[in-house]
Amino acid sequence: MEAIDYYTYDDYKLWEGDWELIDGVAVAMSPAPMIKHQAIAANIIYELKKSLDDLCKDCLVVGEADWKINDVTVLRPDVVLICDEPHDKYMTKAPQIVVEVLSPSTARRDEKFKFEIYQEERVPYYVMVYPDDFKAKIYKLDGNEYRKEGDFTNESYIFEQTHCRADIDFERIFRQFREKR
Repeated sequence: MEAIDYYTYDDYKLWEGDWELIDGVAVAMSPAPMIKHQAIAANIIYELKKSLDDLCKDCLVVGEADWKINDVTVLRPDVVLICDEPHDKYMTKAPQIVVEVLSPSTARRDEKFKFEIYQEERVPYYVMVYPDDFKAKIYKLDGNEYRKEGDFTNESYIFEQTHCRADIDFERIFRQFREKR
């Protein structure tokens, strides 16, 4: 039987391509996301940024940035809202909001492994977006565990437990894709 190789951030920095590192295990990311996936992520970035404009100078909305949790875990969420974070090579603190746009190849990892990591790292909000269903599931940290806030398809949601108040209108996120159905 062959042993599994375990890696650290020092190894991760040298890799070509798109990877995540979960508890020392290298996880190849899927090929470039589908256009729909990227467009939905861009819409979410726009919605969050728009809600923060001129009201919050301490927070940034970023897409596909590395979050170095520790030397053996580095994740790359689709969208994050970060506050009071140095503008460095990677994030070092838990984001206020993490958004993952799920695809068939990443759904299990996002729903189970990343869910547990984000909860353990005390990310106040975790949003999982299901592009084919035009639905987002929002989880809010309550004590040490996530509590589901609901499923959102046409509704807006206000993220109140963040450094700066932010919101997303899911009707606008999914509108152009519903119209092309």
